[in-house]
Amino acid sequence: MNKINYQLELDKIIDNLGGKTPKVLLHTCCAPCSSYCIEYLSQYFDITVFYYNPNIYPSEEYLHRKSEQKRLISEMKTKNPVSFIDCDFESEVFYETVKGLEDCKEGGERCFACYKLRLEKTAKTGKENNFDYFTTSLSISPLKNAQKINKIGQQLAKEYGISFLPSDFKKREGYKRSIELSKEYGLYRQNYCGCEFSQRQNIGE
Repeated sequence: MNKINYQLELDKIIDNLGGKTPKVLLHTCCAPCSSYCIEYLSQYFDITVFYYNPNIYPSEEYLHRKSEQKRLISEMKTKNPVSFIDCDFESEVFYETVKGLEDCKEGGERCFACYKLRLEKTAKTGKENNFDYFTTSLSISPLKNAQKINKIGQQLAKEYGISFLPSDFKKREGYKRSIELSKEYGLYRQNYCGCEFSQRQNIGE
């Protein structure tokens, strides 16, 4: 099956905005990954960053990443405004979601369940608060499966009745730009994705 170029799908949506500035709820996993996504999307959308990451381990790491996310938003200069919605940690929800998948290889079924958990919370919140779109920064990582992320997002869009903004933010050197922005703002860059299972494998973003 041919892979879909989700960057081109996003281009089509942007090209047809007709001067409007839709509201998008952007799930973010960390400040470094979100940096390029915010820089890029804020040219066309009114962004609210949605920080829901019950997978992050330990709790001190979670708080550190959240603090860096909020700092980046406060310091970044963007064309359109960027706001922030915080969430409860809910680590127990993550462990229940991935029960039985603990030993899966990083990037496999455990990660897919984690994508869905975070995207579903984003879709539900976006619908409840009348956002035009929801999306996630997850696709910027070379280690994340953009095809799977977008398919999950599209499925949840149908389920919750809110449009999903397709993306593959690593395209057009988006990941490279995120590294540049991380240096520019002095952002903390972790060396593992987030959960204790990825920490054991020491696989970063």
